[in-house]
Amino acid sequence: QQQQQQQSKGDLTAAAQGKSLSGAANGPTGTHKDLIRVVRLKRSRLLLPKTYPRFTLLGQALGSMAVALEALGKLVPELFIDTTGWAFTYPIAAAAGAKVAAYTHYPTVSTNMIGRLWQRNVDFNNDASIAGSWFMTSAKALYYNTFALVYGAAGGCAHATLVNSSWTQRHIESLWWGGRPIYRVYPPCDTQDLQTLPLDRRLKQLYLISVAQFRPEKNHRLQLEAFAAAKQKAGDPSLSPFSAFALRAARLKMVGSCRNDVDAALLSDLQAQARELGLEGYVDWHINVSYAELRELLGGAVGGLHTMVDEHFGISVVEYMAAGVIPIAHNSAGPREDIIVPLTLASNGVGGFLPPDDFAAPQPPNGFLATSLQEFTDAIFQLLIMDQAERLTIAAAAQAHASAFCVERFMSDFMAALEPLVPLPQT
Repeated sequence: QQQQQQQSKGDLTAAAQGKSLSGAANGPTGTHKDLIRVVRLKRSRLLLPKTYPRFTLLGQALGSMAVALEALGKLVPELFIDTTGWAFTYPIAAAAGAKVAAYTHYPTVSTNMIGRLWQRNVDFNNDASIAGSWFMTSAKALYYNTFALVYGAAGGCAHATLVNSSWTQRHIESLWWGGRPIYRVYPPCDTQDLQTLPLDRRLKQLYLISVAQFRPEKNHRLQLEAFAAAKQKAGDPSLSPFSAFALRAARLKMVGSCRNDVDAALLSDLQAQARELGLEGYVDWHINVSYAELRELLGGAVGGLHTMVDEHFGISVVEYMAAGVIPIAHNSAGPREDIIVPLTLASNGVGGFLPPDDFAAPQPPNGFLATSLQEFTDAIFQLLIMDQAERLTIAAAAQAHASAFCVERFMSDFMAALEPLVPLPQT
């Protein structure tokens, strides 16, 4: 469970994660500790991707089954709730006599992953030896498709399936067998404290913020390139002196944590890239900050960057919005389908976005969506030179929309989905 919390809310600091985990174990006041029994497992290392340099998906799937056998050998529950995404444990738990509920954040394999294989681009999960070979790409596609078939059969063993976003729901519906209903339950975003931050920023410094663990898939490189390109527009003679000054003075604050030496090496590479782009004096690095420091940084930012492709939901985007920080997020998955009502990338334009079914009434624009380097550059440029009154209007819309993903809504939707498995007392 700790691993999944780090994955799904990995943009928080390590300190904040530790606090939330201890709070979850003890309950809000510590009065329910006698109701919680922790069963420690010795085989959890079998879940780690570093254990399987090759055939990682298969290795972790088999490893999760070994861990499930250990767990069920120690305790067979009436209700087996998985929040980590290890679908291959479901048939084992069901065979042991437990009802199985799955809260899936991200499909282990998706049609998007398979589709990107055929683009044959080198990526964090597709090295050059595979991308450069048609035969190896075909073999990996066969591996992914076979894995997806078995993954769908295992997922179909869940008696109740919950997902955290429209994007995840669509993929699980196409992959998992069984035809049972799938419930969309947005993650609990406890943003009440962030929503107390004032929208009217008395700017001592104009800056954007990026909150994400330093991992390859977060694509910090794109953020640095787009920020540098936007600042270069300060030399455009058609700009007003105020706009040109804003672009020249703007800074980027990169906030994140490193899990291991690999992440630390990536951070070092990013810092070198910033120097090469001429940003050394304009990018500030904030590593492993406390929640109080993160809150203060969010409280002064005008925009927040999020460049991960196919982010299943995007809790950090919701946190930006709650703090009155206008998001600039990748135009895919959760940010596009569930969170952001985008402005267009034309001056003073607004998007004609139709919000998801959960928000039936048309919503005012509350951020930017972008895909390419040029689109991210244009969004950053437009935000940095934006009139203060316009920025406040958009920030207010973002903050109001963030409250839709509250803890109370999560609790209500989560328990409603589980009710068929564990009948709740009527009140």
